[in-house]
Amino acid sequence: MKTFHLVLRALRQSRWLAFCACFVVFVVLLAIFGPHLTRYNYAAISDTSLQPPSFAHWFGTDLNGRDLLTRTLYGARMSLLVAALGTFVSLTVGVSYGMISGYAGGRVDSLMMRLVEILYSLPSLILVIILVATLEKPVTTVLQHLWLGSIPPRLVLLVVFIGLTEWLTMARIIRGQTLVLKEQAFIQASAALGQSHARLLFRHLLPNLSGIILVYLTLTIPAIMIDEAFLSFLGLGVQPPQASWGTLIADGAAAINPIQLYWWLLLFPGGMMTVTLLALNFLGDGLRDTLDPRGKK
Repeated sequence: MKTFHLVLRALRQSRWLAFCACFVVFVVLLAIFGPHLTRYNYAAISDTSLQPPSFAHWFGTDLNGRDLLTRTLYGARMSLLVAALGTFVSLTVGVSYGMISGYAGGRVDSLMMRLVEILYSLPSLILVIILVATLEKPVTTVLQHLWLGSIPPRLVLLVVFIGLTEWLTMARIIRGQTLVLKEQAFIQASAALGQSHARLLFRHLLPNLSGIILVYLTLTIPAIMIDEAFLSFLGLGVQPPQASWGTLIADGAAAINPIQLYWWLLLFPGGMMTVTLLALNFLGDGLRDTLDPRGKK
């Protein structure tokens, strides 16, 4: 509750921070409801290919005559979905790992942190590319056996593997905060009263880490969005006819030629992604200054 009140106070005190928060909420609402409010289907092909913006198609059309506004809004849905689920994976692993490492201390902590340092040295996105390309067929088979064949296997792999590449920083931050908190009097008193390790971790330590978790939540989402966009740009992300901001930018880049510049194919999805990332980063920085004052420069 204390964290919630601090966030509300920060939003009241800073109009810019409140604007960024409202903009992010607006983009999320557009991603959820926007594709249903346009007159077009995101996958419907027509003969009006590569039409510039007009009253009929506000963002123009793509190479297959599909309405770019509808596809941009649908792409927002997919990009934000991957970012949200990937962030959930990252936070779950990173917070649990960091809390256990910091709470255990000693050799356990040293061994767990050495593993983190080893993983830091690996080229994470290259590993994601290899794993996605290698495991797509087995995952497809598993989903079909579980009667979940309608779930895109590439989406599952993106969420899991990108989430598992972004947890390392969170683990180190949480571990450092846990090392400080476990020496506090209220933790020592709870331990002296015989409370279990699980209760100390999740009843006493975790609530006091909520502020820093919220800060890095807002900073992890844009990082995962960039990773997803990069992989989709390479053709390893969301597959047609579905779209994400990364695939739309890739389609726009592929349509560039010296004879005709189809500027709207890059401007609208790229611009929407850029302003969303800026809003998330400004929001994260503002919350960090409020909830983690020691992080101020």
